[in-house]
Amino acid sequence: MDIISGGVCAPKGFKANGIHCGIRKNKTKRDLALIVSEKICTSAAVYTTNLVKGAPLLLDMEHLKDGKAQAVICNSGNANTCNANGLEIASDMAKLVEEYTGVKENDVIVASTGVIGQPLSLEPIKNGMKELADGLGDNSKFASEAIMTTDLAEKEIAFSFEIGGKTCKIGGIAKGSGMIHPNMATMLVFITTDVAITSQMLSKALKTDIASTFNMLSIDGDTSTNDMVTVLANGMAENPVIDKEDENFAIFAKALNSLNIWLCKKIAGDGEGATKTLECITEGADTLEAAKKVAKSVVCSSLLKAAMFGADANWGRVLCAIGYSGADVDVTKVAVKFKSPKGEILVCENGAGVDFSEEKAKEILLENEIDILVSLGDGKFGATAWGCDLTYDYVKINGDYRT
Repeated sequence: MDIISGGVCAPKGFKANGIHCGIRKNKTKRDLALIVSEKICTSAAVYTTNLVKGAPLLLDMEHLKDGKAQAVICNSGNANTCNANGLEIASDMAKLVEEYTGVKENDVIVASTGVIGQPLSLEPIKNGMKELADGLGDNSKFASEAIMTTDLAEKEIAFSFEIGGKTCKIGGIAKGSGMIHPNMATMLVFITTDVAITSQMLSKALKTDIASTFNMLSIDGDTSTNDMVTVLANGMAENPVIDKEDENFAIFAKALNSLNIWLCKKIAGDGEGATKTLECITEGADTLEAAKKVAKSVVCSSLLKAAMFGADANWGRVLCAIGYSGADVDVTKVAVKFKSPKGEILVCENGAGVDFSEEKAKEILLENEIDILVSLGDGKFGATAWGCDLTYDYVKINGDYRT
């Protein structure tokens, strides 16, 4: 499997674009994205479990009942959420895609991100559609930029791999920086692939993978109202159709997992105000559920996140997070290490502190990427969770986000 360029345009038959249509006041920031496949795709999606859902998600649930889609349109800068006419606007966005691309409105996935509760006008979207559609091409980067909100960097990746002697590709773009604590959902992630796969197997691959990738990612503990991840597969690689859990399904699932992990790390590193990417790796749990609970509890701890910002080896906060994780753990067996490119240091063993060099620990924790290694000593299961540090800037960003 190789990393390649092209993002969502890397797979055969996909084009994309992103423009500034006028939703954002800053004319240098793109705010409308479009992804289109030459052919109808099998499709799958997973949505936020927040009871307050953006209108586009409600529309998408209807559009994807048949497991088919061919295009994605997404605006940023103003979320279509908690608006009285939200469903009408979402539906009109799909109709605009049909008008300017020929893709049937029922085969359009609609997404929206930005400030929640602000009225959203269709006018700038309508006015920008011709430019958006006319510019469709190898423009994954433009689409990636157009879905960003407080993100500081676009997030796009693509991989190539082989199935049945055919070269296949998968690409993805994502937005996510704050309000991220998914539960069977994620921020906004749009994935394209030219693999031939049934919608049932595509859905199985996606839902299975999310449990160990995006659901193990947390920036600030807030589950958004607009979160979704969707995959479009147009089959243009002409591999044998994947319709069961066989070797070919396993190859595709591995590619999807590699893409999602890459995006998870990028989102974690671009958390609002973040200066460090945190990765908690647990081992020795007696169940997979316990391993996941511990890993995610650690990266979600505000106290630990603050300690990592200050490069303070306060391992007691790791133990505290393990203790309230809900996992059945024998804390007298727990060991904790901190690791970075500057080295690795043991700070806790058998649930108690050990002598260690504070100077060395500080040096390790001053790096931009920190691993928190937790050994539970109870079994053979492990898990990984991703997050970031908690900084002054997070409060600054969210103190005046709307105004």
